[in-house]
Amino acid sequence: MPVTADHRLDHTRLQILTLAPGETYDGECGPAEWILLPLAGACRTTVTPAGGPPQPFELHGRESVFTALTDFAYLPRGAAFRVESPAGGRFALAGAPCTRELPARHAPAAGVPVELRGTGTCSRQVNNFAAADVFDCDRLIAVEVLTPGGNWSSYPPHKHDEDHPGEESRLEEIYYYEVAPHGTTPGVGYQRVTPSPQGRTDVLAEVRTGDAVLIPDGWHGPSIAAPGHTLYYLNVMAGPGATREWLIRDHPDHAWIRTTWPDSPADPRLPLYTHPEPAHPEPAHPEPAHPEPAHRQPAHGEDPR
Repeated sequence: MPVTADHRLDHTRLQILTLAPGETYDGECGPAEWILLPLAGACRTTVTPAGGPPQPFELHGRESVFTALTDFAYLPRGAAFRVESPAGGRFALAGAPCTRELPARHAPAAGVPVELRGTGTCSRQVNNFAAADVFDCDRLIAVEVLTPGGNWSSYPPHKHDEDHPGEESRLEEIYYYEVAPHGTTPGVGYQRVTPSPQGRTDVLAEVRTGDAVLIPDGWHGPSIAAPGHTLYYLNVMAGPGATREWLIRDHPDHAWIRTTWPDSPADPRLPLYTHPEPAHPEPAHPEPAHPEPAHRQPAHGEDPR
């Protein structure tokens, strides 16, 4: 039988699905929208929207979260779905209760924007696969963050537990972690959440692969990667607001750290990886290529993940 781990708040859902080779998993989306994201391995999913025909999607996946970007599938509210993995693997189902029924669809790895944020020991890589301005969902927002060993991310500490139009949006959040081992030594990281004026969440947690921290409110950060162990986390966010947006406030005691970033380079270990090479050969006489823009550093006030 597949092994699952289910994490939920009022507005966010996360299920981690582990399939042995040849296993299948049948699920119902219910009143929520979901993204099926391969963490390790490949799968195929057949999505049957309410009142519609089955739609099959092949997810090529990846070896692990530390090796490559991945494609993913969007599973709409009210749909039924099946996940099959001939070789086995581990898959995240990130969800949020919603009201609109959007189309089921496949999103390729080549379309995932990769961004570097912070500099020096605050450097991290963000895979914005379902950021609010990247991929269309009703409520769900989700990104991946990779932090090289010894670095701090989700820093300066920030919050999004109040609704202040144009300044801060009210969003719950789930952090799901994987930590790269060193040889046979498992990795470890640390997560801090401190109470905000509107919240009471107070967490200082040691995190290992498979752990999750639920954050209904509070200043969250730093997320600390132990030296020698790259830290990965999947952020799943949603809230009650009418607009799907990601607006945050920095902790006033620590926001000054941003002023030091322009004088420091990004960690040379980043990015850990970028977009995969095209599967098809180049044409004999290709058009002149347009270079990809450089990785953008965040402006003041942007989310610090």
